Amino acid sequence: MKPTVYTTGTHHGAGLHAWLKFAATLAVAALLTHPWWAPQWGAGLLGEVRALGPAGAIAAMLAFFALVACYCRHLQAVLQAIPASARRAPPGSVWWMFAIPYNFVEDFFIVAAIAGSLRADGRIATAQQRRWQRLGLGWCAPQIASLWPGTAGVLAGAAALALWAAHWRATLHILRGLRDTAPSTPTAAADVATPAR
Repeated sequence: MKPTVYTTGTHHGAGLHAWLKFAATLAVAALLTHPWWAPQWGAGLLGEVRALGPAGAIAAMLAFFALVACYCRHLQAVLQAIPASARRAPPGSVWWMFAIPYNFVEDFFIVAAIAGSLRADGRIATAQQRRWQRLGLGWCAPQIASLWPGTAGVLAGAAALALWAAHWRATLHILRGLRDTAPSTPTAAADVATPAR
């Protein structure tokens, strides 16, 4: 799968985004792997998972990834319900949420792209769109902070999970609203009816 190509911004802006993503992903990777190069900081996220034991760690990760897959399917459905002409990213781009550690950074851009698509589509009330975007960006930020070792990381992780659940619920409301209202033009309706990746 190729990196997500967004339809907003200039070529220069896209290049800047790529460099920002690269630098931020390196920082995330450093935090994820710090138990190996800075064990004095504490166990961190990987240490918390290992503390469950082999079987427990595998079960926890499988359950978590299953939930993420369901969440991604709903995000993908939101983009598929929006006419292609209004989409700011292809529906399949949401699956970058599985590309660890890149996903910690890309999640912000996925939320922003869907928010831009909702604005361009125009069927969802502006206040509801903004709340959805705030919740989305709201869980992305503490997700990164959760990589920090110690109590601060644990608290950030708890906040990220709570905001993620709230955002998922808001996503379902958005999806219901899109499915209950037809696109504004016949061409847009045809765009929605056309299968998209």
